[in-house]
Amino acid sequence: MNIAALHPLIQQALQHEATTGQLAKQMHSHLDQLHPSIRLPGTDTDTVLLRFVSAYIEQVPEMLQAAHAVAQEAGIEAQIKPVLKVAEAFFLQPPALMAGHEGLEGLLDEAYLAHRLVEEVNDRYIRHLGAPLIPLDTTVANLIAHQLIGEPFANQLDEAVQHAVNGMLDDSTFAQASVQAYRERLHSPQTEAAWLRWPCLSRQLGVELQLTERRAAD
Repeated sequence: MNIAALHPLIQQALQHEATTGQLAKQMHSHLDQLHPSIRLPGTDTDTVLLRFVSAYIEQVPEMLQAAHAVAQEAGIEAQIKPVLKVAEAFFLQPPALMAGHEGLEGLLDEAYLAHRLVEEVNDRYIRHLGAPLIPLDTTVANLIAHQLIGEPFANQLDEAVQHAVNGMLDDSTFAQASVQAYRERLHSPQTEAAWLRWPCLSRQLGVELQLTERRAAD
């Protein structure tokens, strides 16, 4: 793993945005195209969205480091490390479909790939073990990022994630003794207490999806 190499890339992209305002301009021009379920606090929507994107990107190294640490502790590093290295590679060697995307715009795409990859891994852990590998709740944040990236490109990124995960974590992975031993620790008080440190990312930033209200109005 070379997670430390992600930090300079993120700092360069943040500096690029501070100099050019490229992503802020792009998002401002597409504000009226955002799904009405995305609710933003206050009136300075440009600042809120840019803060959301920056935090969404900056959280990737910490997320990957946490997932790697949990996998080591659980004795399942051999099964999880290849998946995490794919997420890391999305930043260090972006896929060809990312060509032409630079600065925060490019890293938003790459962060979406990494977050969605971990989300898919968590989904498989929930299905087999009843709890995620790491407790970071990025579901709503990923839906918002999907909207900011826009279709059909975000759908292409989702396909890339599915391709990366398929075959890496099959049923045989979860049948291994080390994974089954990890199951026993998932619901311990210590584990549950540690998970409280990982609140919903979108809620931290005040960006939410108001799906219930919208359904009621429809």
